[in-house]
Amino acid sequence: MGVRRFAVLLCAEDSDYVKRKYGGYFGLFEKMLAEEGEKWDAFRVGCGEFPNDNEIGLYDGFVVTGSSNDAHGNDVWICRLVALLKKIDSMKKKVLGICFGHQVLGRALGGKIGRNAAGWDIGATDIQLSPSSAKLFSSLKIPATLPIIECHRDEVQELPPKVEVVGWSTKTGIEMFRCGDHLMGIQGHPEYNEDILLHLIDRLHQRNLIAESYAVQLKANMGTVDPDREAWKKLCVSFLKGRL
Repeated sequence: MGVRRFAVLLCAEDSDYVKRKYGGYFGLFEKMLAEEGEKWDAFRVGCGEFPNDNEIGLYDGFVVTGSSNDAHGNDVWICRLVALLKKIDSMKKKVLGICFGHQVLGRALGGKIGRNAAGWDIGATDIQLSPSSAKLFSSLKIPATLPIIECHRDEVQELPPKVEVVGWSTKTGIEMFRCGDHLMGIQGHPEYNEDILLHLIDRLHQRNLIAESYAVQLKANMGTVDPDREAWKKLCVSFLKGRL
């Protein structure tokens, strides 16, 4: 049996801080998901670096990351990514979409993506798992309600009937979805910790995307809910490696 290979499709530029402390976003995902004996590669799709048709077949699974771009936008690389995800879907390869990745995967499946009417969702949020997904994940012994770190203002608003919604929150109706046994989207960030979130809050404030008063409020609320990072890691690894 050959070495299992996985690719991270990076949709965001690394900040100097995340690059220095965590080895960039690729480092975050590799640390969370990689196991001994596997080979993990990165493609900076946000910069136009895509796997070619021959390379796609080499991989057992793909992870699509977050981004500061809009998944409903028509930037050349986003449209190219949608086309790539449709091709990967047709090959029944595993795909795990995170935040922007969740949204763009939903778009590739025929869903509708747009701004959340409730505005930004930043901080730890409780995700309620559906009864069917709780049964699917029962072997992992994880609770039916899982806190996760969120940082988004767009959302998946609609999905076609072939896609199953398996998680939601009070602010976002589609926090998680599955399509077949090979595609899964998660709106939150299982790879984030509070340090990264604090860094992102500062960056959003510096770019005038959130008000100073909101940034102060977010920092004051930090720590009120702890994200269950181990449970999310177990869930993501089990899905990506076909152990569910």
